[in-house]
Amino acid sequence: MKVLVSGASNGIGLAVCKKFLDLGHEVVGIDIAPASLAHANYTHFIADVRDALPDVDNVNIVVTAAGVQLPDSETINVNLKGTINVVEKYAFQSGIKSVVTIASSSGRNGAEFPMYSASKGGVIAYTKNVALRLAKYGATANSVSPGGVKTSVNAPVMDDPKLWQAVLDESLLGKWAEPEEIADFVYFLSVVNKSMTGEDLLIDNGEILKSNFIWK
Repeated sequence: MKVLVSGASNGIGLAVCKKFLDLGHEVVGIDIAPASLAHANYTHFIADVRDALPDVDNVNIVVTAAGVQLPDSETINVNLKGTINVVEKYAFQSGIKSVVTIASSSGRNGAEFPMYSASKGGVIAYTKNVALRLAKYGATANSVSPGGVKTSVNAPVMDDPKLWQAVLDESLLGKWAEPEEIADFVYFLSVVNKSMTGEDLLIDNGEILKSNFIWK
């Protein structure tokens, strides 16, 4: 199948590209940065998800992984409006099979910069709307909400031993996910899954269940 991935040069998006390429799919990546991989079945476009996007025909799967983690309104423009821009551009046509958006556990619990939480909560809601509109094509649309993931965007926390231990202590399993784990879930939702649509899949090592109950 032909898979389009935004945010393809780093982190989760790059892991998603590698997963699909390893399994024999054709992948088209979009990112503001140059390509981070070279493969016969990979095509890369340098583009900003907030702006005009390249024309790509016959897309079967859309994965939106482009995102930023900033304390200002630009986060809304990239994470939410950028996601909408990509999905509206490529998903609504007869060849579509599935859409997977990358949201965040912060879209559920609000534990982040206000604009970031709002942007990811918006992605979750928007994906439900996409599921409603894609149903006529027999296609699915779901969001994935990771908790902590070991990517470069989280370097300020990961590189500080004290902060790193504090965030690990907030999860039940005492760890963060690898980008490749999130890519596995994306692949399942977009290729293996045929009946789940309009849902948000939380992958956070149990962080949302952490409840520091105190009793005397």
